[in-house]
Amino acid sequence: MIIEDLLAKKNMTKYRLAVMANVPHTTLNDICRGKTKLEKCSAETVYKLANALGVSMEMLTESGLRETKKVRSFEYGLPDYLQHDLDAYKEGLKTKSGILDCLWGELYGSINIAEINEGAITPEHADYLRQKYLWGGGRE
Repeated sequence: MIIEDLLAKKNMTKYRLAVMANVPHTTLNDICRGKTKLEKCSAETVYKLANALGVSMEMLTESGLRETKKVRSFEYGLPDYLQHDLDAYKEGLKTKSGILDCLWGELYGSINIAEINEGAITPEHADYLRQKYLWGGGRE
């Protein structure tokens, strides 16, 4: 569930979120267990939770969840050569590699080949990868 993913990312407990959002802990537990759908909660509850988590209200709804899953899927199931170059670039960013410009160029070329030459990824998929890793500096 999106709330639990956000909690893990922020290293926050459900109890802390409930206190910060001024939402009953039982309500939050019911949402996280699937007993209560977030879409059935009041706009005020969704707003409080989103505000405490630092995300938009839409991000917490089903449409936000679908978008998050779509974005995550853009980083999996890639052709082997593209996955290799993406992993190498991520590692280069992490280790502050001295050949980061070369890794960048390899990734850029692999994205283009996968999109244009092979049609292995869609233009939307290629744009996502370029934006996130090349133009956005690879910051997640």
